Amino acid sequence: MPYVPINLPSGVYKNGTEMQAKGRWHDCNLVRWNEGAMQPIRGWTQRGTATTIGKARRMRTWTDNSNNRRTAVGTSSRLYIYAEDGTQHDITPLNFTTGFDDATVGTGFGNFTYGTANYGTQRPDGGTLIPATTWSLDNWGEYLVGCSNRDGKVYQWTGLTNTKAALITQAPTSNQAIVVTEERALMLIGAGGDRKRIQWSDLEDNTDWTPSATNQSGSFNITGAGELLNGIRVRGQILILSTVDAYAASYVGLPFVYSVDRVGSNCGVASTNSSVATDSFCCWFGRGGFFIYDGVVKPLLSDVSDYVFSDFNSSQRSKVYGFNNSANSEIWWFYPSSSSNEVDRYVAWNYKENHWIVGELARTCASDKGTFENPIMVGADNKLYEHETGYTYTGESTGVFAESAPYQIDQPQGRLMNVLSVIPDEKTLGDVTATFKVRNYPTSPEISYGAFTLTNPTDVRFKAREVKFRIDTARNTDWRVGIMQMFVKAGGERG
Repeated sequence: MPYVPINLPSGVYKNGTEMQAKGRWHDCNLVRWNEGAMQPIRGWTQRGTATTIGKARRMRTWTDNSNNRRTAVGTSSRLYIYAEDGTQHDITPLNFTTGFDDATVGTGFGNFTYGTANYGTQRPDGGTLIPATTWSLDNWGEYLVGCSNRDGKVYQWTGLTNTKAALITQAPTSNQAIVVTEERALMLIGAGGDRKRIQWSDLEDNTDWTPSATNQSGSFNITGAGELLNGIRVRGQILILSTVDAYAASYVGLPFVYSVDRVGSNCGVASTNSSVATDSFCCWFGRGGFFIYDGVVKPLLSDVSDYVFSDFNSSQRSKVYGFNNSANSEIWWFYPSSSSNEVDRYVAWNYKENHWIVGELARTCASDKGTFENPIMVGADNKLYEHETGYTYTGESTGVFAESAPYQIDQPQGRLMNVLSVIPDEKTLGDVTATFKVRNYPTSPEISYGAFTLTNPTDVRFKAREVKFRIDTARNTDWRVGIMQMFVKAGGERG
């Protein structure tokens, strides 16, 4: 058996131990797979020069009736509109209540039940978790409508960059989130300060909120556990997610207008903006796992859930943000690792090929391509970026790479093998380097060989039972790596 193919399935596997990922890719950064070939995720460029005041927690892009491409960004203290060239306009409503960049545990006055502990006594560090301030943004025709969960009021911006977003008259206050339904009702989630209440305006009139015989406004209170966090359009319904359950609101007309049914239990969403809808399903980053709704709520099985949720700063879960990177059939989530108070990582699911990737990238919100040619994101540095463009990775320090778990060279016998050379399967030789990390037993010391600049063939020379294979970018270009081969000879039984 002189030639051994390095044929690893697409995506990474990071559940359990490294040995459980045997024969799979085990780690990566800024790398994806397409039809079995590994390639780099494209880079980014800054869009405009402006920065935000406060951390951005929601963005939306759309084209107005005059074909102006708009980008809206909501932060803890501002609401911005960006022109096509990245010019920033502050449209923050008057008397807007500023929120918080970070989630905090409330331990002061008002965060415990009346009469808890003696007056003047410091409360224990176990009060109510006050989330980071997030926004929900949507379109009412060409107008922008939005609500900050801290401020709670509902605002509308009519398209003039020299005017502020204005309060929608008669709309309830102290709301958690908003969503515009397909029937053109403005629906409030956690309406009027009641975190179990859903309320909607009359159809085509977001100023009419009082039910009557001549309109279709109304409300509904859920009876399940948990607090409502968000609503999202999916498959002709509004999927409403709480910290515990999932509900589907369907339009049925008068007299009830919307019928609300519980469609999932123990599937709570992590944050206001961690659910992502496509044409056929919705999935979300939950409280300990991923979930999907395609008419029925079920767990979304993941090859990386153990890695993500065992190293996740759950106290900052309100910052989790998801979006559909549709050009690559990927759902991305940005989240804070356990060692960070701010978003510093991503996890993504390729729903076309059903595999997962992970990496490090500090982006606090994002919007898919469509309005613009490429996705638009906001960094933790408060700057606006256009992504999936070129191969420049400004501010990135981890590198562009993929590394396998241990790969048994001689299958199934497990003999020591002399690896003499590698025959690369690379689009253009020299675009990547290869490193081999070898050991004879699971507890043996690991020895690295390389990095090798690949030629055809590449002389490597080492002996091992198992090898970990690592690919690193050598040139920032559109490289491809497929199924490489190792030229081996039996090396005996001792080593």
